[in-house]
Amino acid sequence: MTVLLQKRNPWFETVAEAQRRARRRLPGSVYGALVAGSERGRTVSDNQQAFAELGFAPRVVGHHAQRELSTTVLGVDCAMPVVISPTGVQAVHPDGEVAVARAAANRGIPMGLSSFASKPVEEVVEANGNTFFQMYWSGSREQMVQRMARAREAGAKALIATLDWSFSNGRDWGSPPIPERLDLRTAVRFAPDVLPHPRWLWAFAKDRRLPDLTVPNLAPERGAAGPTFFGAYGEWMQTPPPSWEDVKWLREEWGGPFLLKGVTRIDDARRAVDAGVDAVSVSNHGGNNLDTTPATIRVLPGIAEAVGDQIEVLLDGGVRRGGDVAKAVALGARAVLIGRAYLWGLAANGQAGVENVLDILRGGLDSAVLGLGHSSVHELGPEDLYVPEGFARRLGADG
Repeated sequence: MTVLLQKRNPWFETVAEAQRRARRRLPGSVYGALVAGSERGRTVSDNQQAFAELGFAPRVVGHHAQRELSTTVLGVDCAMPVVISPTGVQAVHPDGEVAVARAAANRGIPMGLSSFASKPVEEVVEANGNTFFQMYWSGSREQMVQRMARAREAGAKALIATLDWSFSNGRDWGSPPIPERLDLRTAVRFAPDVLPHPRWLWAFAKDRRLPDLTVPNLAPERGAAGPTFFGAYGEWMQTPPPSWEDVKWLREEWGGPFLLKGVTRIDDARRAVDAGVDAVSVSNHGGNNLDTTPATIRVLPGIAEAVGDQIEVLLDGGVRRGGDVAKAVALGARAVLIGRAYLWGLAANGQAGVENVLDILRGGLDSAVLGLGHSSVHELGPEDLYVPEGFARRLGADG
């Protein structure tokens, strides 16, 4: 008897399936780093649960045969209101951020690149000309000026300043140990975790490279050696936290489109406007900052109402479906940033997997715009949703 073995279809139909495949493919320590959140993970859970509490109010007649999903973010055209959120060292695939950038470019989506990324900004901008470079307040002013100059010279279209990171180390679940560098001793220690995942190991082995745990974008120039992840973390810990005057300085020093990421309070959003930012991202760092911070979709409406007529307001946190994108836009977001969703796609099937995730989000968004009776994503509004009593959280409303 001949048994025909069919190769697994690389296409997946949901982000949840991408996550399941990523979990099977990745070593437990790598997968754990993707899903972990600070302390008990309440904020991670609330970021997703809050979207489920919102309901749609669909129309039965008057649908439009064609829907317009495109928009702009910081002056950059977007095929839909989605931006790749910057994430740190990516060990899920050997092509890392370059694969993500190519996928995003193929789908007309801007690429957010972390200063803690595993690939240099020059390579990523070559792969996606609409790259936004992200920086922490880390190091001296001279070092920050140097890093901004390098990103500007590479062709980055905007700067994302992330200031909400406190790197809580009291994680009760999921967070694995991260080695400072990969050497023979580290390889032996992690072998029991890695060897049961030969497909992930082979992806790196065939290119004769190991996951890179250095951060090249903190080097003074392309090709120079960057610090390790923990070396970069140490630099951040030793840098005095910024003031609003520092934010204003950073914005003026960059000189181009500027997004402040990490806002959850209305008073902070107003101060950001005063500092001259062009946009804010309503973000709790994906649940990796202070646990029990409310879901970003809960605090979005108050911030959008307070400053949405003056600057662009984006949302980051918990987006897993195209319907989530529609809900965020309906409550005042210009666009959303996605993080874990595309990393699962990258782990599941490389660049094609990221494109797969973006196609899923686009399909879900288009269905929502259709069902709600609109011809454009720009027509979405609060009247398209059922928002349960007590859903929203207004932080810093009296500031």
